[in-house]
Amino acid sequence: MEIKTPSQSCTTITDLVLPSETNPIGNMFGGELLARMDRAASIAARRHSRRIVVTASVNHVAFNKMIPLGSVVTVEAKVSRSFKSSMEVFMDVWIEDRESGIRSKANEGIYTFVAVDEMGNPVPVPPLTPESELEKTRFAAALRRKQLSLLLAGKIKPEAATELKALFD
Repeated sequence: MEIKTPSQSCTTITDLVLPSETNPIGNMFGGELLARMDRAASIAARRHSRRIVVTASVNHVAFNKMIPLGSVVTVEAKVSRSFKSSMEVFMDVWIEDRESGIRSKANEGIYTFVAVDEMGNPVPVPPLTPESELEKTRFAAALRRKQLSLLLAGKIKPEAATELKALFD
């Protein structure tokens, strides 16, 4: 299977925040942002795997900044690591100042997708090689997050969480 890079899965979605997408104080609903993030992440996962993908988990979402009505919101998604049939997708959410056009990071999130065949059975995905320092950092952290998730779910024993043990040795 051909080795891929995060840039090959890069997906950018830009849209406006409309009145029907805001809460009573004029900021974007969290659920609306989650849906946009899910769409961007699923496209990134599909670009990496070239298969049907399903959302397996929403691992982390940080709502660091409110997103007001009328804002231009951009979700940038890239596969940060691939495993046997799953892929972790890291997203950065940016908002653009209406007056200056300056972009600032508002939120971020990490979702996991699984590639499946037409019957819904998991299928292998290509390996991933990070290029930039940020991609390398996210790549390394993805294994720790996966091991922590498996450990908390009781799917692996503590001694199998080698990356987590390394943090405490």
